Amino acid sequence: MKYKNLFTPVQIGNVTLKNRFALAPMGPLGLADAQGGFNQRGIDYYTERAKGGTGLIITGVTFSDCQVETQSMPNCPNSTYNPVHFIRTGREMTERVHAYGSKIFLMMSGGFGRVTIPTNLGEFPPVAPSAIPHRWLDKTCRPLTKEEIRSIVKSFGDGAYNAKRGGFDGIEVHAVHEGYLLDQFAISMFNQRTDEYGGSLENRLRFAREVVEEIKSRCGEDFPVVLRYSVKSMIKDWREGALPGEDFEEKGRDTQEGLEAAKLLVSYGYDALDTDVGTYDAWWWNHPPMYQEKGLFRPYCKMVKEVVDVPVLCAGRMDNPDMASEAVEDGTCDIVSLGRPLLADPDYVNKLRAGRREEIRPCISCQEGCMGRVQEYSMINCAVNPQAARERVTSYEPVRKSKKVLVVGGGVAGCEAARVLAVRGHMPVLFEKTGSLGGNLIPGGAPAFKEDDLELAKWYETALKKLDVPVHLHTEVRKEDVLKAEYDAVIVATGSSPKVFPLGDDSHVYTAAQVLTKEKDCGSSTVVVGGGLVGCETALWLAQNGKQVTIVEALDSLMAVNGPLCHANKDMLERLIPYNGIDVVTGAKVTGFKNGTLSYLIRDEEEQISCDSVILSVGYREENMLYQDLQFDVPEIYLLGDAKKVSNIMYAIWDAFEVANHI
Repeated sequence: MKYKNLFTPVQIGNVTLKNRFALAPMGPLGLADAQGGFNQRGIDYYTERAKGGTGLIITGVTFSDCQVETQSMPNCPNSTYNPVHFIRTGREMTERVHAYGSKIFLMMSGGFGRVTIPTNLGEFPPVAPSAIPHRWLDKTCRPLTKEEIRSIVKSFGDGAYNAKRGGFDGIEVHAVHEGYLLDQFAISMFNQRTDEYGGSLENRLRFAREVVEEIKSRCGEDFPVVLRYSVKSMIKDWREGALPGEDFEEKGRDTQEGLEAAKLLVSYGYDALDTDVGTYDAWWWNHPPMYQEKGLFRPYCKMVKEVVDVPVLCAGRMDNPDMASEAVEDGTCDIVSLGRPLLADPDYVNKLRAGRREEIRPCISCQEGCMGRVQEYSMINCAVNPQAARERVTSYEPVRKSKKVLVVGGGVAGCEAARVLAVRGHMPVLFEKTGSLGGNLIPGGAPAFKEDDLELAKWYETALKKLDVPVHLHTEVRKEDVLKAEYDAVIVATGSSPKVFPLGDDSHVYTAAQVLTKEKDCGSSTVVVGGGLVGCETALWLAQNGKQVTIVEALDSLMAVNGPLCHANKDMLERLIPYNGIDVVTGAKVTGFKNGTLSYLIRDEEEQISCDSVILSVGYREENMLYQDLQFDVPEIYLLGDAKKVSNIMYAIWDAFEVANHI
């Protein structure tokens, strides 16, 4: 059996896990009811990952404090708000999880403090160890009183006791991690107190020590308590984080102090460390976008593993099983924690165990469905898996009568529609005018940091082949082809095309797709016209390959019109652009390109840039002519994906799933 070492048991305290995989804790927004219990979505969501083979389920963050940082309900579960109700819903969930041989730990929050996101938790006055600036708001936090600290500690004991009664196998404390409240107390930059909770490292860790001691006193020494722990902060200054490889002075917790703290925390009674690096000031570390390398926490986990004698969990883009297996084998970690990969495919572990790696639906690290929707809509979802955290309401509808369905277009919308139709028992036939499936995934996946886009295209190819869906490449469908054929329904998912406009010397004006696929060579210097996500990622890729790049954007800032893009993605990309030597001009209107010179107007003044080429990245327009030709001649016809409205991968997949699941 390949990857056998990932399927050997491991212990946290006296709890034995059946394998080395854990569901990483992710914000359970939308998974609670008004009484602080788990709603049906939450119960189904966690159970589905246990059913998929995951050895340890760690819930997203839940609360116990009801006094210091009060939360609006429903939001996240709260184990003390209505104890009887929490225990009842918790018991229903843990019994189902246990049926699959999995264990489940409740993640309990020590508070948000200066990093509270108002859209998630409301506008209550922010607290912190000291009077320090809030991360997001123009506010100064109020220092916690010692009485408030003690009340939070007591709530941990009460909440953990309720969790144990609800069938949970242990607790994960959130956190001396990511700059949350317990971490703020632990970091001298944030903690300027002069009482017993400030000053020395031991004093700054006192809050975290009292939490584990309280839980153990209420639940017993044999009840495991894991700590979510960031070894290093990656803080350059207030609200300013460091990039990978950047030379900087650590203002937060450095590695030396981080390892010393790890030893102290274990001595206090924590039974395992769930390890990463970063803070909200450097958010792209704790929530790594595709611009971060895979397995980015491994060096830090290994350092922690060498100084403690308890299990170490390692997350951070660990979806490559070869990497995961090596990390367990060489002592980097004991448990591999998967967050977004288990959103994308809850059956990841079972598929890997069965030798069906090619069937695992990849996470593309876009963070639109998870972090983006958590930030914007207070709910956790997944861009590539519309059923994540919606398992019951999106279950496959039974087919009353099998239909022959024509699907025109092999981008993500067309592929998803064909897949869902086939799963349900319909007979889809897919036509794609190019030589490959994937649509905009193909140029989009050209940069090395977008490799998972290509993996998603490959996954769709594998899925459709396994489902015996006829796929016809190099075939353009015309109106007469549809009308003379006998289809019960037609789905038009013909995608979009890049917007272009004449600039003068158009022989050296290309689209981003042409350059990304290497159809065109942009030369040694180029100007990207358009500072949206595609333009910025194209510019970054070119700069990383030694090109001299300038971005010219008509609006006043880059990525100004993108959808619910996670701050970690946006902030990191914004920082990477100047870090990689890319010049940026905003508020500029391009007027022409002749003789190697691009002209543009800025504040009514003409400026010029010398360059070998110009790359247009100013958006896409819907390709829906086939639909317009057919809409009055075909009784059952649907328009999906970019052909309907230019958007992103997530909404193309979600709309396709919705329609295909109800035909």
